[in-house]
Amino acid sequence: MNRRTFGVMALLGAMRVSAQAQEQTLWKFDSLTRIGGLAPRVEGAPVLVDSPLGKAVQFNGKDDALFFPGRPLVGARTFTIEAIFRPDGGDFQQRWMHIAETDPATGLDASPAGTSDTNPRFMFEIRVVKDQWYLDAFVNSKAGSKALAFPEKLHPIGPWYAVAQTYDGKTYRSYVNGVLEGEADTAFTPHGPGHAMVGARMNHVNYFHGAIAQARFTAHALPPQEFLKAPQ
Repeated sequence: MNRRTFGVMALLGAMRVSAQAQEQTLWKFDSLTRIGGLAPRVEGAPVLVDSPLGKAVQFNGKDDALFFPGRPLVGARTFTIEAIFRPDGGDFQQRWMHIAETDPATGLDASPAGTSDTNPRFMFEIRVVKDQWYLDAFVNSKAGSKALAFPEKLHPIGPWYAVAQTYDGKTYRSYVNGVLEGEADTAFTPHGPGHAMVGARMNHVNYFHGAIAQARFTAHALPPQEFLKAPQ
């Protein structure tokens, strides 16, 4: 291999790494002033706590939330959304990550009341059943919506978990600790610009009681072996 060939290969390799970096964003919840390159608006009084991955943000389940003045995965046709979090019990319905497209006609990210609106969005939710919980992953776009929730697949409150939802252009899937919870073929069209809320739904209902250490957003469907791993 001559120097020119080696240089071209090195350049192509660097371009691939750069492209991969651009299509993946990691949010570390180790600050209340800057997360994932964005400055969130702090609502209530969430606090930084220690976690096995460093600092994490703890939410009280009543009025704590972080509103982000931007959102990931704008224009993505496929995706992986992951989070490492610790549920601490509390109310039955907790909608703890809401990534919304802003309605250009109204300027709203969600309906002012209730939990049903037409805005394209990604959601991570949990349902708490006594001292256990189950995952509810939800996607909505102009092509339709799909919820993946399985009440029989319960997990103990207290430990840290890695959750994920993916879309490969045909099938929508949800996972807990790398294990498939469920899947369904789903139509999807890319989202436009908007905002994100962590700790509650965008219209300030269904607050989260627990902590979040990391979230990661990738513009393609990752295989489970490449997911973020829950701390042991």
